Amino acid sequence: MPAFSFLWENGDRMNLELLAEAFPAGLDGALIDSAVNRRYFTGFSSSAGLLVATKKGSVFLTDSRYIEAARDRVDCCEVTELKNLEEQLPEIARRFGCRRLALESERLSCAQARRFAKYLGGVEIVDDGSLDKSIDGLRAVKSEEEIALVKAAQRIAEKAFDHILGFIKEGVTERETALELDFFMLKNGADAVSFQTIVAGGPNSSVPHWVASDRAFERGDFITMDFGAETGGCRSDMTRTVALGCADGRQAKVYQTVLEAQTACLNALAPGLACKDADKAARDVIAAAGYGAFFGHGTGHGVGLEIHEEPTLSPRGEGALAQGSVVTVEPGIYIPGVFGVRIEDMALITAGGCENLTRSAKDFLVI
Repeated sequence: MPAFSFLWENGDRMNLELLAEAFPAGLDGALIDSAVNRRYFTGFSSSAGLLVATKKGSVFLTDSRYIEAARDRVDCCEVTELKNLEEQLPEIARRFGCRRLALESERLSCAQARRFAKYLGGVEIVDDGSLDKSIDGLRAVKSEEEIALVKAAQRIAEKAFDHILGFIKEGVTERETALELDFFMLKNGADAVSFQTIVAGGPNSSVPHWVASDRAFERGDFITMDFGAETGGCRSDMTRTVALGCADGRQAKVYQTVLEAQTACLNALAPGLACKDADKAARDVIAAAGYGAFFGHGTGHGVGLEIHEEPTLSPRGEGALAQGSVVTVEPGIYIPGVFGVRIEDMALITAGGCENLTRSAKDFLVI
């Protein structure tokens, strides 16, 4: 994988402008230290750097490993080689007249926050979480470029699912299946996998985030696979559960209940829908079928540069859905020590409801 890659061509000036407009009254700027948010605002990926974003201008600092590429590719702000942050940061703050600067309090360690405060002795540091909320709000609504990248990543994942159906058989292990999924996605255009691929067979499928083991699949197993691809920095996320060889009536009932719950949520999605109500649409179906105690996690989450972003579809989810957000819809039922079922699609919130970005079939499947 290259040492650097690019999310947008030549950065994203609009995102920086929107961030400056979102600054609360009295705030002069922000220090963007996290790799994911540096990438979001500049389009440039690097393991080291700092973005100083202010109302009067912005500076992206990165070290000698990346400076040539950054100068060539980032045009949304000034690019400077990072040599001595203790000297450079106060100079930038003085140049742009910064008296109050916000930090990413949710993404910084205490040590990092103390270091910035030490370097900026005459500047008030704001670490109340307001910057994080502003950035999360911007990132929750995807650009056309982001949506295209998410779709491209999802097409790769779907091809991997089609492929894996012919790979799974009795005696194959969870770990072998996870590796095959990963290799197929990487071989077919993915820059990386979205997260550690989950493959859980038989009783292991009752653990939502099971780590693939050397357990071999057996006839009658439910097999849950949760995986995704990353392209251009954006990720996809899908889950399918299939039965191996045969299935009984209880398995079929649980599967159908989860599918009905997912369908109910997808049908409810629209701009302005409270995140709690999106979760409730799925949760009510599962509860009515008598399985409410076996659905413990949220119904979904935002996806983009990270696999878990805002908005969050859960009983504690805050706010409402906005046009342009991409969310997962992934209800599940997990009967401890017996089996579990999860079905997951990604949906783009549109003006009239949602567009399901996942094309893979999800009817009850016995392979």
